[in-house]
Amino acid sequence: MKKILLLILIATATIGSTFALVYYIKIDKFSFAWALNFLLMLFVTYFTDALKSPLASPYYDEKTWEKRGKVYENLGVNLFRKLLVLVGWEKVIRKTFPIEKNTKSLQKLYYQTKKSELDHLIILIIVLGFNVFVVIEFGFVKSLSLLVLNLLLNLYPIFLQRYNRPRIAKALRLSLRK
Repeated sequence: MKKILLLILIATATIGSTFALVYYIKIDKFSFAWALNFLLMLFVTYFTDALKSPLASPYYDEKTWEKRGKVYENLGVNLFRKLLVLVGWEKVIRKTFPIEKNTKSLQKLYYQTKKSELDHLIILIIVLGFNVFVVIEFGFVKSLSLLVLNLLLNLYPIFLQRYNRPRIAKALRLSLRK
């Protein structure tokens, strides 16, 4: 019961904060797109943390069409990784989720890739909804900030998780063999 109430509270706070954002910042501005993405990241992260799902769906398994990450490499995931290092995001993440050479750490990292992917997928869908609305109401040009930020802050992080997870799984299998 406590978990359900917490999830309802987080969802309500998310909706209320989003309405406040829409009210105070013009929906077709870059500042709105930026604030919306980070507001959603805050609340979605709390929501999925509180959900405590094992994330065991086959959705997270590597698909044959992903071709060992070649698809993501062709879409520029390595350039995106370099961008994350350049802006310092990699250091922030490694402080929060350090990589150690043990099985427990690899299991935690493997799970974290799933959770991060889910977080970004939820946000991607919500922001896409706002993007469609802005296209309809204000035109494509006014929606570009939502679109570009959604690609950079949500779609590419999903690509990165899907690119990294099979490599972590391989390291985890090797670690479990020892």
